[in-house]
Amino acid sequence: MYGPDDLARDVDVSRETLERLKTYAALLAKWQKAKNLVANSTLDAMWQRHFLDSAQMAPHLRDVFGERKLSMLDIGSGAGFPGLVLAAMEIGHAHMVEANGRKCIFMNQVSRETSAAATIHNERIEAIEPFPVDVVTSRACARVLQLVNWAAPFLGEGVEMWLLKGEGAEEELTEAQACWKMDINRYQSLSDPAGVILRLSAIQRL
Repeated sequence: MYGPDDLARDVDVSRETLERLKTYAALLAKWQKAKNLVANSTLDAMWQRHFLDSAQMAPHLRDVFGERKLSMLDIGSGAGFPGLVLAAMEIGHAHMVEANGRKCIFMNQVSRETSAAATIHNERIEAIEPFPVDVVTSRACARVLQLVNWAAPFLGEGVEMWLLKGEGAEEELTEAQACWKMDINRYQSLSDPAGVILRLSAIQRL
């Protein structure tokens, strides 16, 4: 079964970072029993389905942005994927946006116990006053068009969107491009053969 050592091999994380992710995973397993934070069917495979899926974005972000710390806006954060994992990996400060209160309490505890730089916003993205960010992230939350519409107030010059998507990604992109102009880069997912990481840049409304 895929585990933390496999993730460390595939994404090249430090021992210290891996310990933080192990703390996160232990909290997820503990809280899941009472709070149902992720689909129960994914819990046994959490290192591949949730942690690798999120962590695989980090090398690509570093390739694009270098070592500078990023300000990230994570839409529909759920149990913290991918933004809180990226924060635990010291990619930068993650603003986690989640309307579900119990998931926000969970993310706050993870942030405290892993020292991940994160601010948890217990509200809907539409209710948040825009502030400067470098990157908008999201996973398993909504279609590309909806995500771009939600992110629009934050999309200043140079702001990019990095989205984890499944096999319907191309159809969603076609839908979004009817309303938005954007440059698209695609990275093959390490966690899902049908999955893709989408990097959307130079986003402009048509």
